[in-house]
Amino acid sequence: MTSFVEALGQVSVFLIMGESLTGSNTLKLDFSPSNADLEIIDLSDTKIFDDYVFGQLKEAHKKFGIGGYFEHRAIYKRSNVFATAEADFRNVHLGVDIWAASGTPIFCPLDGKVHSFQDNVGFGNYGPTVILEHQSEGTVFYTLYGHLTKSDLIGLKKGQRINAGEIFCHLGPFPENGDWPPHLHFQVMNDLEGNEGDFPGVCSVREIEKYKKICPDPDLILRMKF
Repeated sequence: MTSFVEALGQVSVFLIMGESLTGSNTLKLDFSPSNADLEIIDLSDTKIFDDYVFGQLKEAHKKFGIGGYFEHRAIYKRSNVFATAEADFRNVHLGVDIWAASGTPIFCPLDGKVHSFQDNVGFGNYGPTVILEHQSEGTVFYTLYGHLTKSDLIGLKKGQRINAGEIFCHLGPFPENGDWPPHLHFQVMNDLEGNEGDFPGVCSVREIEKYKKICPDPDLILRMKF
């Protein structure tokens, strides 16, 4: 049977933002501990955090910002939602973030159906979230869309077909998006481990090897051009 990663590489995809993410319209953002700015700004104040993110995009004349896959991050100290029962901290990012203006439409990258959805409320959480189920070459996999608008969940049904190229959600404003500067958390999984409407988007260092097997690089679908 075709492997999960091979299956992702073979599918035709629609551009998730409706246009290619390239060096001309997209800025890579650094949220790692090496970014000294993160020690100065008050990350717990979402308006200040928002001004910082979108100030960078404005200065660089870019429409989108990108937050990296498996990036070790300093920004999760803003919320206790990232603490674990094992007394360590989840600070390794499992998806790709696409930062853009609230209300920006998200296009379904490939045919699928709604697996589950819910509003993951709480400061620093996903907020409104949709998980789609896809199949390619006999392989079932899932894509997660976090930090959406509450209105995106209205009328949505489990099993509902979503076609490639269809606008099915939008970037939510804070605080309804989990109280973050507007962005899409996009993640790919080959196993939901029984989760519905939610799945870890961040792991601790001790969990890296586990999640590398479950969550491949979202760029297999995003296909950014830098």
